[in-house]
Amino acid sequence: METVADVLVGLVASLHVYILVMEMFLWERKPGRGLHGFDPEMARATAPMAANQGLYNGFLAAGLVWGLVADDPTGFRVQVFFLVCVVIAGVYGAVTANRRILFAQALPGALALAAVLAAR
Repeated sequence: METVADVLVGLVASLHVYILVMEMFLWERKPGRGLHGFDPEMARATAPMAANQGLYNGFLAAGLVWGLVADDPTGFRVQVFFLVCVVIAGVYGAVTANRRILFAQALPGALALAAVLAAR
């Protein structure tokens, strides 16, 4: 079960690296605009906000990687903390921005959190 948990945590970390790249570097290009259906003008106007969001996603990814490489009990605690952050951010984003975030961010985070707790 520990291997499954590690793989899921790694996938959630990878998802947040992907979000970082989309929001910080590709927001004004076709892949980034397609994420929210923005036209070039709206993407340009929201690029600073998106870059800020991308940076936060990078911190989530870094925390999850830290949790994977740190020895226990620190690694376990760090994984739980950052996965809870991912789930809360996903639920908040689903309520305030787009319901899809619940399935794209909160659900993977919750599944990884459940696996981490079950592996303990």
